[in-house]
Amino acid sequence: MPNTEFSRESDAAQQPDTGDAPGTTGALTGAQRAAITALADSFPIVSEELGDRFAAHGQQLALVGGPVRDALLGRPSNDVDLTTDAVPQRILELVDGWADAVWTVGIDFGTVGLRKKGLQLEVTTYRSESYSPKSRKPEVAYGTDIHDDLLRRDFTVNAMAVRLPGLEFVDPFGGLSDLREKVLRTPGRPEDSFSDDPLRIMRAVRFAAQLGFTLAPEVAEAARDMADRLSIVSAERVRDELTKLMLSPDPHRGIELMVDLGIARYVLPEIPKLRLEIDEHHRHKDVYEHSLTVLDQAIELEEKRGHEPDLVLRLAALLHDVGKPKTRAFESGGRVTFHHHEVVGASMSRKRLTALRFPKDVVSDVSTLVELHLRFHGYGRGEWTDSAVRRYARDAGSQLERLHILTRADCTTRNRRKAAALARSYDDIERRIELLAEQEELDRIRPDLNGNEIQEVLGVEPGPVVGRAYRFLLELRLENGPMGKEAATEELRAWAAEHL
Repeated sequence: MPNTEFSRESDAAQQPDTGDAPGTTGALTGAQRAAITALADSFPIVSEELGDRFAAHGQQLALVGGPVRDALLGRPSNDVDLTTDAVPQRILELVDGWADAVWTVGIDFGTVGLRKKGLQLEVTTYRSESYSPKSRKPEVAYGTDIHDDLLRRDFTVNAMAVRLPGLEFVDPFGGLSDLREKVLRTPGRPEDSFSDDPLRIMRAVRFAAQLGFTLAPEVAEAARDMADRLSIVSAERVRDELTKLMLSPDPHRGIELMVDLGIARYVLPEIPKLRLEIDEHHRHKDVYEHSLTVLDQAIELEEKRGHEPDLVLRLAALLHDVGKPKTRAFESGGRVTFHHHEVVGASMSRKRLTALRFPKDVVSDVSTLVELHLRFHGYGRGEWTDSAVRRYARDAGSQLERLHILTRADCTTRNRRKAAALARSYDDIERRIELLAEQEELDRIRPDLNGNEIQEVLGVEPGPVVGRAYRFLLELRLENGPMGKEAATEELRAWAAEHL
């Protein structure tokens, strides 16, 4: 197996004579050596204090995985992943009296957490973990050799390490070469890697979206053949990988890979179903490609408006049309309709995101956006009254800015005149919302009378009548704007005389 090492003492790369063996690693460049040194120097507590402590007691310690990869790519990283030949109990002994705090939540998986001078670290024993065919939890076995530990890791670009405190760079599986080629390979056979932990199938597409890498042919083939293994992985772990994918620089790339490799069937089965069959008699826009375009355009607008990557917005953009397959209907003249697909889509989005164990607020916000994404198209050329504009903003609530972006992103027509007209119309509705918000703090619209005042005017106790009266006054407020308590009281009494 190829291996590249350099040490702080020699400050030189050493390349073993590996001939032309597959995966042979090229020598570290001066910039790469500097990057590794800078990585260690940025965490002196780890590279010197903790590294010296382990070495003094005859134990190995190394920086490993993502931080090493990112340093070589010139990407920022705040993570510190450490691995050691010391078993968990030995780790606890070595950090006793040195660490400011220690926790053992992950000790069953060989991980000890600790904090030193505000820096939180996790130290994990060399291990090999695998899933039995029907288990959702990995079985963990400890090891004593760093090469065996690196062999069990997901991809070669994550199977590089830096020994501490000497800064020996360890790359037994050609990760440096794959990093240069921007390709994802597994240290061993991909079938073994994906069998050991099926979530690595999701990680492959996530890294493709996150780092702009391609999948080696054998990795793509194994992912396609073994995609069904994802069904044994917990929903929470799948959700976390999907979240990272959606927040990556290019989620479009990751979603396409998921669909093309059959992975989406086990994660987001609604997405491949958007590939609706189109025949010569019934033509309509390709819903799958349209959804990916909307996702791209939402990300562009997200950036233009100065927002950070937004999970809720991106999920809503991807899922906004998932109700179309269930609502597609054919009409005379080759016309195709998708009546109420936004309502059906909101329900489907809620169900899928709940199954993936997304937080309730994410589920609620995404489904709200999916349900409202067509509302603007009734605006026409600005015929809405102020009350209609108020309702639009009120129904969107805290999701109004996201709805602005999603609605604009949903315009994928190639007809420039039509696209310009839609943009002007949405400019107009945003302007009107801003004006109304300035006048009456639109996002906090309330009736002119509160619940206690309604009870006092009507002489009733808390109950359904107060709720009905409140809704009546809220509609009145949306229709007419602020009325004042006196006028609202008169309207409430007139309503009560007719309805109570």
